Amino acid sequence: MIELDYPEIREAVRRLCEEFPGPYWRALDREGAYPEAFVTALTRSGFLAALIPEEYGGAGLPLSAAAAILEEVQRAGCNGAACHAQMYVMGTLLRHGSEAQKQRWLPPIARGELRLQAFGVTEPTSGTDTTALKTFARRNGDHYVVRGQKIWTSRAEHSDLMLLLARTTPREEVAKRTDGLSVLLVDIREARGNGLTIRPIRTMMNHATTEVFLDDVRVPAENLVGEEGRGFRYILSGMNAERILIASECVGDAKWFVERASAYARDRTVFGRPIGQNQGIQFPIARAYANMRAAELMVREATRLYEAGRDCGAEANMAKMLAADASFEAANACIQTYGGFGFAEEYDVERKFRETRLYQVAPISTNLILSHLAEHVLGMPRSY
Repeated sequence: MIELDYPEIREAVRRLCEEFPGPYWRALDREGAYPEAFVTALTRSGFLAALIPEEYGGAGLPLSAAAAILEEVQRAGCNGAACHAQMYVMGTLLRHGSEAQKQRWLPPIARGELRLQAFGVTEPTSGTDTTALKTFARRNGDHYVVRGQKIWTSRAEHSDLMLLLARTTPREEVAKRTDGLSVLLVDIREARGNGLTIRPIRTMMNHATTEVFLDDVRVPAENLVGEEGRGFRYILSGMNAERILIASECVGDAKWFVERASAYARDRTVFGRPIGQNQGIQFPIARAYANMRAAELMVREATRLYEAGRDCGAEANMAKMLAADASFEAANACIQTYGGFGFAEEYDVERKFRETRLYQVAPISTNLILSHLAEHVLGMPRSY
């Protein structure tokens, strides 16, 4: 496999991941348990603080380094979804938070004393139509009183803080649908039991996702990130980083599948010959590798533009779509190569197959990416 940058970081991540082999993840998968030991190890190694500037106790690394970390986590057969949000949620606080907020929250996050892994945006009735969300934060003196519901708020049970998007001005009172939304930093430790209820959602993969109910939760006004009413713009500004990091994870998954499938095809003998000698086995794996490499190059291009401060919306979306497609294609090729054994828990193929299937749908579906490209790149009429 061709390596990109940060060889020392990649090697350090690989060494850490060796301490968490397949049996560790299988046991968690059976119980639906959170990989606490793995997340703690990543935190103590400083990897989850990669994007926090050095003056706040982090490593001060660029997005490309964070992408390398998450790619290697997936390539090692681990699951970065248990903690990846701390990297991309961080951007909203870094870019739009006040200096007082950064001084208060970033150092303990960098030290591993606090976790910012919950991102409260999606709602049951709005889905990806974010401007239609109904959660409302009403200003009452020096607090906001928040009422509403969020869904697919992953890791909320294992996070100390949640970045929450809520409406602060009624929709009928704003000129644009995107106005009147604000970002609040919710201290889950204080809010839970004081109006905040978290309910786990069982899913086909072990993803620690939940729905969150807010029944007059009081949030200090000093926890407002940026200006009131401009929260939708703040959330959007972080989505390119989210797309790039998720795409990097998908590239890591694709590499894991291709490497596993290739090794199995070389070793597995049927009818007196390695199954990898048959073109029917070779070609799907080789095509999956080629598509993974193409997606990897798009991820690198999107990252280059992002780090140069240039518009990369189209590239970040294409990177996420192509990498998700490549990882799922590689997953299919791998499970087909293994045959019946691909469905056996002990080989980890079925677990990784379920995990990587998510990225066809989240954090944004493939169809919405195509709609974005059609409208904003190709100039076609808006389709939704």
